[in-house]
Amino acid sequence: MNRVVLLSCILLTTSPFLYSQITPTHTIDSLPVVTKYHSEKEKKPFKWASFIIPAAFISYGVDAIENHPLQGLNSEIKDEIYAEEPHPYFHLDNYLQFAPGAAVLALNGFDVKGHHNVIDQTGILLLSNIILSASVSTLKKTSRQIRPDGSAYSSFPSGHTAEAFAGAELLRMEYAAVSPWYGVAGYAAAAATGYLRMYNNKHWFSDVVAGAGIGIASTKIAYWLYPTLKNVFFKNRLNHTVIIPSYQNGIVKLNLVRNF
Repeated sequence: MNRVVLLSCILLTTSPFLYSQITPTHTIDSLPVVTKYHSEKEKKPFKWASFIIPAAFISYGVDAIENHPLQGLNSEIKDEIYAEEPHPYFHLDNYLQFAPGAAVLALNGFDVKGHHNVIDQTGILLLSNIILSASVSTLKKTSRQIRPDGSAYSSFPSGHTAEAFAGAELLRMEYAAVSPWYGVAGYAAAAATGYLRMYNNKHWFSDVVAGAGIGIASTKIAYWLYPTLKNVFFKNRLNHTVIIPSYQNGIVKLNLVRNF
């Protein structure tokens, strides 16, 4: 597949990476409520340094499609992980991919407050999933790379890995001020998901690397887009109802909060 076509798809997907904004959460009686984001004029320029890693990951995956040395590395890693000692599939990756994103929302139930309230976190997570799903689907259809097990021509990039790293980046960004270990745990789960995709002989190493880059990039784009979309759809709505899950003494509760 011509790399120009693939790079065009990626550029179309990642073109919004010019500016970024994160808005602090406001609370009433220690429970978060939904508030409007700042105006477009208050947006801060995007920090290009934060995009270096995901861009490099995506570029590596694209280059590996026609780069013989990188293809050789893919084969060597496959031999080390699977071909030399074939084993039954371990399907934990089908569930582990969602763990970092679920952790972002679950922490609210344990009264661990992130940078945004739970409704905004959910909105950012959903938007990130829309972006990564569109990107992964487009690249799979245009690249048509065969999977290591020969089961289908949909190997590049790894959607499981993209999902996991999108959640991990959201977990890091939301709870970095609370503790950096939340981000470490999220990225560990994401890395484990990527490894399991190779362990199960479903993806090449370059597929996993590109998937990680797409996942991280999708969350960064979601952080940039979400304030604008929220102001468009909720511009005249200052009062909102928030449902906050909580856990105390072995009991799971739902707390209904209305900001008047």
